[in-house]
Amino acid sequence: MTSPLRNPQFFYTTTALPCPYLPARMERKILADLAVPDADTLHSRLSARGFRRSHTLAYAPLCEGCSACIPIRLPVAAFTPNRTQKRAWNRNADLTAHLLPPVATGEQYTLFRDYLNTRHAEGEMANMSPRDYRIMVEETTVDTQIIEFRTPDQKLVAVSLTDTLDDGLSAVYSFYDPQQTTRSLGVYVVLFLIRQTLLLGRPYLYLGYWIPGSPKMAYKSRFRPAEILRQDVWQTLEPDQPVCTGRNALFPDAPLF
Repeated sequence: MTSPLRNPQFFYTTTALPCPYLPARMERKILADLAVPDADTLHSRLSARGFRRSHTLAYAPLCEGCSACIPIRLPVAAFTPNRTQKRAWNRNADLTAHLLPPVATGEQYTLFRDYLNTRHAEGEMANMSPRDYRIMVEETTVDTQIIEFRTPDQKLVAVSLTDTLDDGLSAVYSFYDPQQTTRSLGVYVVLFLIRQTLLLGRPYLYLGYWIPGSPKMAYKSRFRPAEILRQDVWQTLEPDQPVCTGRNALFPDAPLF
């Protein structure tokens, strides 16, 4: 008999490390192994409960005294782009998207390094080697794709590592040419994934974690309507509603060992 998701036997936790997003805070994660039979179903169920994927693991924050990392997803059928997002879509009408298997290339890594050096030079991924990048892309047990975005002259300007879930798509990691500032490529990639989710006939695009107070994560709340997961319930993110980031019991039954 399968254990209910709320009390699984495959959960374990990491040691506390400095938080990469908020100063003077410590980060701890709860992990689940996705190298199991029917990994796609498990991945979909965990994603709906606020988990994200890294390699062959699903993870969620389990930080003492803090729940600032808030799972966020977009109900794509209700999405309405604002004026800025419409402009970003139109500016990139010349791009061609290529759906590829999760295989890392040197061209991708060069773009990845340029992106990190410009946008996240102090981040936890800043020192990733070509091997690290290959592992990030290729080490997966679930339905994963690479989407490359190219200009008419075949210049690679953006890449999205994307998982397919039972109820939508999950944007695992995206990066783009930091020199192409007028294109708003980060916005465009999200808009493209919204469109693809609609075309697949699935309801949600999962964007990961929204962190109030973190400028690097602020863009996620600009796509509306959005839903956030609080106390095991997905609820509409209201523009003027304050969001509590104190610790709550997201995983009260998870064994810690």
